[in-house]
Amino acid sequence: QVQLVESGGGLVQPGGSLRLSCAGSGFTLDYYAIGWFRQGPEKEREGGSCISMSDGSTYYADSVKGRFTISRDNAKNTVYLQMNNLKPEDTAVYYCAANGPGTRAQNSIVVTTCGSHGMDHWGKGTLVTVSS
Repeated sequence: QVQLVESGGGLVQPGGSLRLSCAGSGFTLDYYAIGWFRQGPEKEREGGSCISMSDGSTYYADSVKGRFTISRDNAKNTVYLQMNNLKPEDTAVYYCAANGPGTRAQNSIVVTTCGSHGMDHWGKGTLVTVSS
């Protein structure tokens, strides 16, 4: 059974940093494309950061590019999202999602598009609040 478990959310001041973790349970992430998405109050889900577990290729939505970094640790079956220079508008529930299993080429395509509609499995989310 595919399970994704997020952790690391919390309250942080503007300009601060947080690192979120997404651990795969019951399966190996090696053949998947993984994405982080967020949904703020009264907003649609957006802000994808995606990575291919096959080759490490990444993609970032414009809203997070330059501030967020997605990374992988295949040995730990975990994906991370390092968030720096956080702003109040980053306040949201952050979800980890997976597409796969797929080939290296398939995962690269998923990462390039990095859309929430392309994901098959979702975690329950972790809340990030940016406030002074």
